[in-house]
Amino acid sequence: MNRTSSPPLDPRLLNEAVDWAIASRRSIRAFEPTPVNKADIEAILEVARFSATGVNMQPWRVHVVTGEIKERLSAAIADIDNDPNHDLALPDPYEYYPREWTSPYIDRRRQVGWQLYGLLGITKGDKQRMHEQHARNYRFFDAPVGLLFTIDRVLGEGSLLDYGMFLQSVMIAARGRGLHTCPQAAFLKYHHVISEVLGIPSSQMLVCGMSLGYADMDSIENSLVTEREPVSRFATFHHNNKETQP
Repeated sequence: MNRTSSPPLDPRLLNEAVDWAIASRRSIRAFEPTPVNKADIEAILEVARFSATGVNMQPWRVHVVTGEIKERLSAAIADIDNDPNHDLALPDPYEYYPREWTSPYIDRRRQVGWQLYGLLGITKGDKQRMHEQHARNYRFFDAPVGLLFTIDRVLGEGSLLDYGMFLQSVMIAARGRGLHTCPQAAFLKYHHVISEVLGIPSSQMLVCGMSLGYADMDSIENSLVTEREPVSRFATFHHNNKETQP
């Protein structure tokens, strides 16, 4: 791809296409078994590699799992996930969530949980159903493609910021090809078994996993569309020494 070439669409259509790809991205939790062409996976990563990165460090490493190796990885994680004593002892490689939840973040977390479990008919206190639903993460929600992202442990927090932009680029490029994704921090505590199955060296740290495929839009969980705060709630415009809202 020529990074300095003219856009392929007129400005209005280009604007609409880019905005659509960003706004239509959402976490899909049920996928069709339809295979994804390797060429499409490579094309998505080809585009995502142009993501912004401090001093061109490009800290990302991607492990693509399909077929038998994906099934073997999911089975290895399931063996541990179904053993509460073993599962509880597993540490995350880094702290993704805050140690202490405060508003408005805890409120948003609870809301999406209530919405998802409500759609699935899982009632409060039904630990078995909750466990079964959460365990679907480790089957990549039946997507044909799983992505595991790692980073060199020697790199700092700034490289994780770069990584976030890379992950977003992967998800947006997928939308442009009619595909959906689900980024998953749920894989973090299983980084040791993931590294063992995939032969990832100890110098690499797991950042997250991601499901990739065609959405099963007949599945009730995929009707969930989370709310986002309006610009007026998170942006402050500074002009002439005064703060103004949009």
